[in-house]
Amino acid sequence: MAIWPSSSNPSNQEAVAIRKRNKSDQIKFLIPLIYAPVLPLIRLTMRKNPVVRDCLFTAVLVGAFAHGSYLVTDLYDIESK
Repeated sequence: MAIWPSSSNPSNQEAVAIRKRNKSDQIKFLIPLIYAPVLPLIRLTMRKNPVVRDCLFTAVLVGAFAHGSYLVTDLYDIESK
C-alpha cells in the first residue's frame, strides 16, 4: 500500500505543483489523436469539391507538421521550464 507524503512539507508542495503542471502539459501530446480521424474525414466528405478538399487537407497537414515540429524543437522545452 502506498503511503502519501504530508502536504505540509514545502518540498512536497513543489513536487505536487510540478506533477499538476506536467498533467496539463500532456494535452499537447494528445492533439495527434484529433488529426488522425480528421484527415480521412476531409477526404471522404469533400469528394465533390476536389479543389477545396485538397486545400483543406494540405492546411490541416501543414498544421499537424507545424505542431509536431514545435513539440520536437527547443522552443517547447524553453516554454515548459
